[in-house]
Amino acid sequence: MTKYGLLIIDVQNDYFSGGKMVLHEPEKALHHIQQLEHDFKSKNLPIIYIQHINIQPNPAFFEKGTDGVELHSELSLQDDSVIIEKHFPNSFFQTKLQATLDQLEVDTLVITGMMTHMCVDSTTRAAAELGYNPVLIHNATATRNLAFNENNVQANDVQNAFISSLSNFSTVMSTDDWIKA
Repeated sequence: MTKYGLLIIDVQNDYFSGGKMVLHEPEKALHHIQQLEHDFKSKNLPIIYIQHINIQPNPAFFEKGTDGVELHSELSLQDDSVIIEKHFPNSFFQTKLQATLDQLEVDTLVITGMMTHMCVDSTTRAAAELGYNPVLIHNATATRNLAFNENNVQANDVQNAFISSLSNFSTVMSTDDWIKA
């Protein structure tokens, strides 16, 4: 029997207005994540929150002890919420995520969060490689504009390119489609 788990990656203050690494429309992604939190709670399914702590010297963002590293206050966190700390883009690398999912008997991981082109990408690919069935909720993720060799790539193009690529490793759907399924 399939057991679902909701993974909420790096929905932290530094990605929102006033933060050190503001993303493109993170509020829209947060709204969809909140809908998924409600759906999973109503079905008594596990929700796992991932919190990135940047351990590099003088980090640009997600610095331990700052408000920016904190999980966003509009998430439905409870005293008993499962929060897993990570230090790398891949949420499985050197964390307790896989052991937690195994303990919860989760085999299908519904993936949301930030940034689409970094931690969401790395975690989705790793989930597939580790034998989970990843389901990526495309409108519950957010990214930012990128630049390379004087070329600017708009956030919407980054989002579309990464979601398109991740469709090779996961089932991609919208929040509404997930809730209706």
